[in-house]
Amino acid sequence: MARVPDMTVADLKEADRDLLKRNIALHRALTNSPNGARAFSGLGQFIRYGSTLDPRLRELAILQVGWLARSAYEWSHHVKIGFDFGVSEADIHALIAETEGRDSALEPLAKLVLLAAREAYAGPGVSEGTFEKLRAHFDNERLVDLVLVIGFYCAVVRVLASLDIQVEPDYQPYLDRFPLPT
Repeated sequence: MARVPDMTVADLKEADRDLLKRNIALHRALTNSPNGARAFSGLGQFIRYGSTLDPRLRELAILQVGWLARSAYEWSHHVKIGFDFGVSEADIHALIAETEGRDSALEPLAKLVLLAAREAYAGPGVSEGTFEKLRAHFDNERLVDLVLVIGFYCAVVRVLASLDIQVEPDYQPYLDRFPLPT
């Protein structure tokens, strides 16, 4: 069970009810702090709808963080979202292979994005060498956007774990189809 209660629309002041327009467990927990939920959501909305980073590469970076963190919630949600933004089943299998140090059929840029996500997740950030290789493919805006995506989702998986947010039944099939290692 989550460590904070799930908020419902009825629990919220009229001015805060829009916070649950996407009625998922993470948002229901975050709305215990409406101002915090708004701040958190702002960057998340930019990443999904305002960034100029290629959506498939964005989702691969997010999935890499979710896989490394063994975050069932993040992984299951972004497998579904990734499919909506061009991630294929083959991409997911390739991500797993790359993470395990095996080669895959991913194109070099996708491999580089996954490497950047692995480096940043391990800390303290993307290495100079990887960053310079990314620079050959991305302008400064996309470089910053990629780093924001990776850093934000490193934070998201820690929020999910700390608040003990559980996978909703609608997302469980994605976790069943692509289970995290134990």
